[in-house]
Amino acid sequence: MKVEKISELTANRLSVYLRCLNELSAAGVKVVSSEELAKRYNLNSAQIRKDLAYFGEFGIRGVGYYVDNLREHLRKILGLDREHRICIVGAGRLGTALADYHGFKKSSFSVVALFDNDRSKIGQRVGNVMVYDFADFHKIASQKQIEIAVIAVPADAAQAVLDEIVKAGIKAVLNFAPVSLVADNSVKVKTVDLTTSLESLSYFLSQPMNGKNA
Repeated sequence: MKVEKISELTANRLSVYLRCLNELSAAGVKVVSSEELAKRYNLNSAQIRKDLAYFGEFGIRGVGYYVDNLREHLRKILGLDREHRICIVGAGRLGTALADYHGFKKSSFSVVALFDNDRSKIGQRVGNVMVYDFADFHKIASQKQIEIAVIAVPADAAQAVLDEIVKAGIKAVLNFAPVSLVADNSVKVKTVDLTTSLESLSYFLSQPMNGKNA
């Protein structure tokens, strides 16, 4: 299997393929071709074959892909064959909602700590997750072997939070604060900007649905 880094777009597509394969497996489907996969989930069959061929030969000509076998290969490629321990910084409404998200229980991701600087929240629990003092971030992150940090704080505090996360040696960050953050190239920061997504939908709604000018 090749080990060179792939683009984020390719990684995103592999994640989509895995989700589709999970659905097929749950439905009892044993074998699927790239054409069937593309048609069923509105994907591109040539792109599927190209992406998968980058990592080796998984399909059988004239037969297709064995669903469960390909699922396991994709899980390994995406690093989902082991647990990833997550912390969330910011125990407000968003942070606590993420910590209590039931979807994590069916995934390879586990939220093991919440952090905040509000004394009234520190020591409380959200489900099974303890809220810790952000002042103890480095110690707790090390103790709990945290790999991924989620930022769910106001925009004006996000960069300072990211700086502390980076100092603690964490290399993967998911940012929900509506602001662009700066980090070393060795750190991957992915921002989820709900406002930008909604604005793009607003633009779509403002256009004539038949593609013609009003």
